[in-house]
Amino acid sequence: MEDFINEAIDTTSLPRFEEVRLKPLHPEYKKIMWFNFGLTFILTGIACTLVFYFIEETRPYIIPAAVAYISLLLFSAFIAMLSFRNRGFAFRTHDIVYRSGAIGITTAIIPYNRVQHVALHEGWLARRLGLASIEIFTAGGISSDIKIPGIEKIHAENIKQLLIGKIQNEVSDEG
Repeated sequence: MEDFINEAIDTTSLPRFEEVRLKPLHPEYKKIMWFNFGLTFILTGIACTLVFYFIEETRPYIIPAAVAYISLLLFSAFIAMLSFRNRGFAFRTHDIVYRSGAIGITTAIIPYNRVQHVALHEGWLARRLGLASIEIFTAGGISSDIKIPGIEKIHAENIKQLLIGKIQNEVSDEG
């Protein structure tokens, strides 16, 4: 036990993830975001209209409800634009970096040796636009740890192969 050394690490000299240049999501992904956004607000608008049409007691509240609805629509559109602009990802030598969020920014960093499974997903609209999502799973969770949407399908397939190769290398190094 005499050889035990536990020296302090100078944390100011560690590499900063904030300095990593992140690749933005594919611009076509905006179409998927706007489609989902529009569908949500159209269905909500139809439901509200039906309530005001069929329930007479609600009619005096039509104007305030319309103002609230339009305000929420504009605020949500602003947040969606911020969210798209703030998303980005990078694959470095030893890890994956994914940043997302609109008001609060979240940066997830997963070392390759923690990756257990990788999945590639395409929705019907994403498929038409040539896009896919990569889901990266680590041990101990039901859902993915990172889901990176809006990646060109060919690029997403390459990323999946890279990650599968990293997983296989980790397994062969341990065995």
